[in-house]
Amino acid sequence: MAGFNTAITGLKAATTDLDVTGNNIANSSTVGFKASRTEFGDIYTSAVVGAGSSNVPGSGVTVTDIAQDFAAGTTEFTNSNLDLAIDGAGFFQLADDQGGLTYTRAGAFELDKDGFIVNKTGQYLRGYPVVNDIELPLGNLSVSEKESSPQATYTMDLSVNIDSRKDANELQSLYDKDIPGSYTYSTTMERIDALGDSSAIKYNYVEQRPVKETHTYDYAGAGAFQVSGVTLNTADFTGAGGTLDDAVLSTLQSADGRVFDVVLDQPSAGKIQVIFKSDSTQYGDLVTADGGVALTNEEVTELTAGEQHYFNFTGATSSTLFGGANAVLELSVSGVTISIDTGTSGITAQDIVNEVNAQRTTISNTNSNIESFSLDLSTGSPRMLVNYRAEGGDISNTTLAMQVLSGPINPFSGVAVPGGGTGTLTPDLAVDGDNSYEGTYRLYAYLLDPEDSEKDQLLVIGKNPDPGEAGSLPEKGPILMKFNDLDGNITEINGQTVTSTLAIPQLTVQGFNENDQILANNTDSQSVIKLDLTNTTQFASDSIKKSSAQNGYPKGDLIGVSFGLNGEMVASFSNGQNQTLGVVAVATFENQAGLQPVGDTQWAASLSSGNAIPNPPGTGLNGTLRSGALEQSNVDLSEQLVKLIEAQRNFQANSKTLETLNTVTQAILQI
Repeated sequence: MAGFNTAITGLKAATTDLDVTGNNIANSSTVGFKASRTEFGDIYTSAVVGAGSSNVPGSGVTVTDIAQDFAAGTTEFTNSNLDLAIDGAGFFQLADDQGGLTYTRAGAFELDKDGFIVNKTGQYLRGYPVVNDIELPLGNLSVSEKESSPQATYTMDLSVNIDSRKDANELQSLYDKDIPGSYTYSTTMERIDALGDSSAIKYNYVEQRPVKETHTYDYAGAGAFQVSGVTLNTADFTGAGGTLDDAVLSTLQSADGRVFDVVLDQPSAGKIQVIFKSDSTQYGDLVTADGGVALTNEEVTELTAGEQHYFNFTGATSSTLFGGANAVLELSVSGVTISIDTGTSGITAQDIVNEVNAQRTTISNTNSNIESFSLDLSTGSPRMLVNYRAEGGDISNTTLAMQVLSGPINPFSGVAVPGGGTGTLTPDLAVDGDNSYEGTYRLYAYLLDPEDSEKDQLLVIGKNPDPGEAGSLPEKGPILMKFNDLDGNITEINGQTVTSTLAIPQLTVQGFNENDQILANNTDSQSVIKLDLTNTTQFASDSIKKSSAQNGYPKGDLIGVSFGLNGEMVASFSNGQNQTLGVVAVATFENQAGLQPVGDTQWAASLSSGNAIPNPPGTGLNGTLRSGALEQSNVDLSEQLVKLIEAQRNFQANSKTLETLNTVTQAILQI
């Protein structure tokens, strides 16, 4: 009876199904495991003669395939960056010591003693090693860098806001890097040298005070002299105050842009006064006699940068200028009428100045540039000094609009004023104002000594070597930077005009060592830093550092390895640096169902699967990479337990077939 063989095939098929289901259940916790299922086919005896199979009972069942389910398992996160999971299609490619290749979804990796990334059985993870930012062909991935070499700082980005509300007049007149009251704002940045040693650079911002520096020189009153190389003589000066001819002054300022004016004060025992602009710093002896003999720089003073008008009185200070019973002197100062009762004893120059000063508030309301009135006796003869605010700059000599309306005597000329109306007075001497200091700062750079501030090193910032001195350092000292008082942005830096906030030129900071030299085109020297001050502003808010960054770093040791979604293997070092060491390869197949299981949750390529196609994660149809995660088994226990019951039922049913056939056979034998 053929039924016995049919039942036996059923028993065998059910047993295989039980084995497959049991294996699935056994590997329900195996990382990267893929469940299998048993596929069956019926057996029919071939009929050579006959019209069809309707009369063929069949010969049983056979196992046609044990197919694997490559559906993704659950991803569970771990504490190890070397645990990897593929989110999507693909397999990790592994290589053994003999070069054999297998493929897996189990991503539990570790480092071996040689720095290679291996699985628990010692097989190497494959990918694309990266050396010096160059991606190499497919090979075994390893952590080849155990330390990060130091890099010297060669770029700095620094943006600050300097409070425009700060008053430069409150600064100490003599700048000192160690006295906070002598500069407006200060900030520091770290600098790393070529050996990885850390130091600090301090930047001091010093707002220009509204003063002009005046150098006074003794002068015999005869012969020519030189100012900044330009020869001058008495014929170049006019007027009682020794005013320099405009054309000559223009020539002098072209030769030395720091010079504001030159005054030849002949009546005062032969003096030369050289007045420098308010945005200037200290100078040496720029004035020499003809023939190169230096004149004595007798005095250096600071002159308020506001306009100054001098009106000479007649007579001495202690003398009565004029008198007369019930005489009244009427002055008009910027449209404000001031009446002064001279009484019977007359008045002095001081009395007139006092009366004018009493009306200063009212006068200032009509002429906001006026700051003060005072009596000046520096020349021996009294004169009224009118000071204008420095912000007004160079203003007209008729700005005061002062007239003597009536009175017995004009105190400024000594001439009687019958009927009044002498017209606008012109100052006997006018010192031009200067508002070039507004929004101007000196920027200093220092290399700080952590133990002794006396050893702090003034650096060269922004300057180029003098012509003919290539190969040597420029002069150490500050540069000038100017802000637009309308929008608070930089308009000029180091002598270069800035037209856009995106066009601020970079500065060089150098001179860290006494033997530093600047060579031709040596812009990448480790002793030269490129300083970028983009986004530096002068707004009416607190002075703060808005952003700062520098590209130097010390030596670092390896502290870990991590992986990106794109498969990049990145080494992290204790100095904060990261370095890409390679890219993990993800292999795909035209027919992954054709892969041959080889154990340890690995598969090998076969003729059915086709050759592996390795690519970085996330490219094409490849899945992305997740670090610190493992893909768990895709076995569904509840489903497998149901299948176990089904396989058991099938086995029992086939056993029942055998039992029935056996009973029938026994009945036949008993006939």
